[in-house]
Amino acid sequence: MIFSENIEVAEAVSEGHPDKICDQIADKILDECLKQDSESHVACEVFITEEFILIGGEITSKANLDYEKIARKVLYDIGYIEKNIGIGYKSCKINVLIKKQSNELKNIVNKICANDQSIVVGFAVNDNENYIPNAIFLANEIVKKASLLRKENKFKYARPDMKSQIIMNNGKIKNILISIQHEKKIDSSFKNFVYEKILLETVKKYNFNTDFDFSINPSSFILGGPLVDTGLTGRKLMCDSYGCSCSHGGGSFSGKDPTKVDRSGAYYARYIAKNLVAAGIAEKIEIKLIYEIGLSKPKEIIFNTFKPNYKDDTIKNIIEIFFDASIENIINSFSLKKPSFNYFDLSIYGHFGRTDLNLPWEKLDKVEEIKKYLMNK
Repeated sequence: MIFSENIEVAEAVSEGHPDKICDQIADKILDECLKQDSESHVACEVFITEEFILIGGEITSKANLDYEKIARKVLYDIGYIEKNIGIGYKSCKINVLIKKQSNELKNIVNKICANDQSIVVGFAVNDNENYIPNAIFLANEIVKKASLLRKENKFKYARPDMKSQIIMNNGKIKNILISIQHEKKIDSSFKNFVYEKILLETVKKYNFNTDFDFSINPSSFILGGPLVDTGLTGRKLMCDSYGCSCSHGGGSFSGKDPTKVDRSGAYYARYIAKNLVAAGIAEKIEIKLIYEIGLSKPKEIIFNTFKPNYKDDTIKNIIEIFFDASIENIINSFSLKKPSFNYFDLSIYGHFGRTDLNLPWEKLDKVEEIKKYLMNK
């Protein structure tokens, strides 16, 4: 047992995990709505269990969607072909309970202000070039690699449901746990493949230590997915964000259009934090934006710089001068209603620090301005 402020832990799940299936369906619905009608208001929730999917929520849009077709396509692309694997994309029952957004809420949203009270958190740390905690980054990269190898038919015996967990101490990997759903009959090559082709290759790719302890499928994992576990949209908040490295406001992301501050506000809070760390304000920063329903800008902006290089007043001034966290500015500056990316791609493997997506909140376009400001102080 180690007691240290330098301990870092995180977990991640694959696209085949029941909660992540729900996130993917919800964000695929959002993408389709915005493609047909950029002014769509979407708050989509999905529930999944054995051979059953419920799609619900409030959607006001001119888009014409086949919800059932979207959900079945997501299942098929994951690899849930038959019930015995986790759920059958053809055989499962799907119910759709969608209603329109209430007029009260619609009037508030139309003013381009916060549609509800919300606390959102942004975080950045100088651990790597992506300014994301190493533990959550590695946890996601491991299950992402395992899933990719499975879908490329290079990972014998593997099935869609997977989990990883990382413990790090002082920037070094201490332990990796990975559990991968598999066929009933496997041989010793399965665990050897996981260690050599997934764990070792991933940590070596990012220049981490290889002398870590590890556990591969410490328990049998034949039955997986919705066959044995229910799933729900927005239930993997820490996997979606920064692991256990910082606070979380409690709001989820998937299935929500950009007028929902739980999503857009969290993206902008990350943008502020990342640019501040990259500019040398501190080695790590946590930003909290406190929104109040009906207001266009945050009621409060709270920051924690842990061991800052500058005084709080200086940091406060920088945030006020260089960042506009109003809902309208966030949506417009990030083009969130007509994004260059698909929200669906964010529904798995995290919303922050992504190296495979060109995300507007990951830009470091304020760094030089901040540095220039500091030099002239």
